[in-house]
Amino acid sequence: MSLQPSPCPSGDEKVQLFGLLLETNARLSRSLGLELESTCDLPLAWFDVLLQLRKSPEGRLKMNQIADAIVHSTGGTTRLIDRLEVAGLVERQNCPSDRRAIHVAITDVGNEKLDTALNVHLGYLEENLATRLTKVERGQLADLLTKLNETR
Repeated sequence: MSLQPSPCPSGDEKVQLFGLLLETNARLSRSLGLELESTCDLPLAWFDVLLQLRKSPEGRLKMNQIADAIVHSTGGTTRLIDRLEVAGLVERQNCPSDRRAIHVAITDVGNEKLDTALNVHLGYLEENLATRLTKVERGQLADLLTKLNETR
């Protein structure tokens, strides 16, 4: 009995689908990042942090919550917050319920910067998402991506 080499998995539909997800994310992130930097002088990672802070119920998050939300290491997040703080876009605050924890809060300057960036972001999404996918397709994509993001 001779052993047949297993077929190369690079042609597998699941591998190709995951590659397409990565490629699409990278392309959209790169072009949006360039747009935000050139128009607003705001790196995409900074935009992401400011948006997470804006979406939080109290306008602030603990450092580990930010790291989880933006899928960064805690060390990388600390350095990122340091740069945002120097720029005056966020500030560190003591956590009233836990003396060991520090909250990061968006500042008024950060909110103004985010408002400007969101207008650019919405224009980008209109051009690169809304004009390419129908409303039904966008809903289907949102449902599918939400399903993939659910924790098991």
